[in-house]
Amino acid sequence: MSSGRWESIDTREHQIVKQDWGSERERQVTVKAGEVGLHGLLGVPEKAEGVVLFAHGSGSGRLSPRNTFVAHTLQEGGLATLLLDLLEEEEAGDRRKVFDIDLLAERVLIVTDWLTKDPRTRGMKVGYFGASTGAGAALQAAARSPTCVAAVVTRGGRPDLASDYLSKVTAPTLLIVGGNDAPVIQMNQEALALLACPKELVIVPGASHLFEEPGTLEQVADLARRWFQRHLQN
Repeated sequence: MSSGRWESIDTREHQIVKQDWGSERERQVTVKAGEVGLHGLLGVPEKAEGVVLFAHGSGSGRLSPRNTFVAHTLQEGGLATLLLDLLEEEEAGDRRKVFDIDLLAERVLIVTDWLTKDPRTRGMKVGYFGASTGAGAALQAAARSPTCVAAVVTRGGRPDLASDYLSKVTAPTLLIVGGNDAPVIQMNQEALALLACPKELVIVPGASHLFEEPGTLEQVADLARRWFQRHLQN
């Protein structure tokens, strides 16, 4: 499948954004990564145990309606969340940076370090939720700094973009794929074989790449909530 196809898919997700967060617990944050400032939404429910950093797919970001839905489900389950743009607005127009998994993974690690120091999340176990191409960045980051991340979940992910790192991932990893997303199912099956950590692949029946079908995104959110509660909460 060509990269143009993937860009089209993720841009479509970005275009249907609705800025209805529905959470009084979320606050705007900016994380410095070298010369750039990465903007995000940090949601910390009362007595939160564990925090999940979202790595979005190409053409998407902190306003992703699908990741926002998952984040609010995690918050309801007692988990903090950080929906963050890994690229500045000017960078997001550069397709080379959008698909620069090494750069995105490096920024995931920078933000992870920030989470371990910020007083609102300090001391919490950290998890990664990677969507589409963001899954590659999340998995590479998890492999490069195995002591910093306690669990990984991917949605419609491209783990093949981190193929050289998969055998080094130690964090328990859940791969979620739509049953109608045949090319991505194969990619995730191949990735599952390379992962040496505690792992699971769940195929959601009747779901496409974006999990637009009724009830399918709810299944993703519930699966992610249970996985992160299991591995992040003390």
